[in-house]
Amino acid sequence: MSRPVVVSAYPLSPAFANWDPAVEDEVLTGLAELPGVAALEVPWIDGIHPHDSAWFLGNVPDVALAVTPLPFVMRRLATPGYGIASRDDDGRRAAIADLRRVAADVAEITEHSAAHVAVVELHTAPRGEAHADALARSLAELGELEWSGARLVIEHCDAHVPGQAPEKGFLSLDGEISAVRSSGADVGIWMNWGRSAIELRDPDAVAAQIAVAAESGLLDALVLSGASDCEGPYSGPWIDAHHPFASIDPAAESLLTDDRVRAAVRAADSVPWLGLKVSRRPGASAAEALRAARDHLEALRAAP
Repeated sequence: MSRPVVVSAYPLSPAFANWDPAVEDEVLTGLAELPGVAALEVPWIDGIHPHDSAWFLGNVPDVALAVTPLPFVMRRLATPGYGIASRDDDGRRAAIADLRRVAADVAEITEHSAAHVAVVELHTAPRGEAHADALARSLAELGELEWSGARLVIEHCDAHVPGQAPEKGFLSLDGEISAVRSSGADVGIWMNWGRSAIELRDPDAVAAQIAVAAESGLLDALVLSGASDCEGPYSGPWIDAHHPFASIDPAAESLLTDDRVRAAVRAADSVPWLGLKVSRRPGASAAEALRAARDHLEALRAAP
């Protein structure tokens, strides 16, 4: 595995839910120092950092960042019609306004920290009512904003499937690809194995969906994140809890086996980035979380 890897920091950090600057520093610094790690994914939750933005600016290591507003978007779904793929004008404008704030914070990170933002992720809400034409309008507008050198990507989440309880329930992959092409904006696609598994309810069908994204020419990253179809220590069935690889924590009941990792990487073809988004085991320390990240990176490195 010679491609750069982006590792999602916040599912691994015990300090994400219960703020502890020393623990957060140990996780961020430790992840950035692991071999092959070229970027860290961090959340935007109504601001640069969910607990202390000034601390983050002063302590984030010198590393590329991928900024995801998804936790914030999920909170905003309580507002009817909210999302960049909404045909509701008020809801679409509200989502664009929030992303303007993200752009301002990206500039702040670039100017006032050792890190720089390489990627900003977009999410095609609203749940169950997302439309490609509305998304295309939003992408055209977002492409005109100043992103301080960051690349915009759509992170494909589980799409709305009639009769199936969604985790996200956003736009289909075909709709996202169509919207990117019709918008004229320079926007890529990120795939997440676990979120595709949650949508498809078939872990052996995920590689084919990844191949569709690769064949579009828009695929920027394949992120390896697990999912489960049953109760386990990380979550119940079909919950977006970032399960580990099955080989790393067999008790997790994860569907992401080493064979499925290899199939996904092959399907992604020459994708420029690989990603790792797994949660620490409940109760794990920072040191244990870093060890889990290292074990997953070694498993990913073994993939073709």
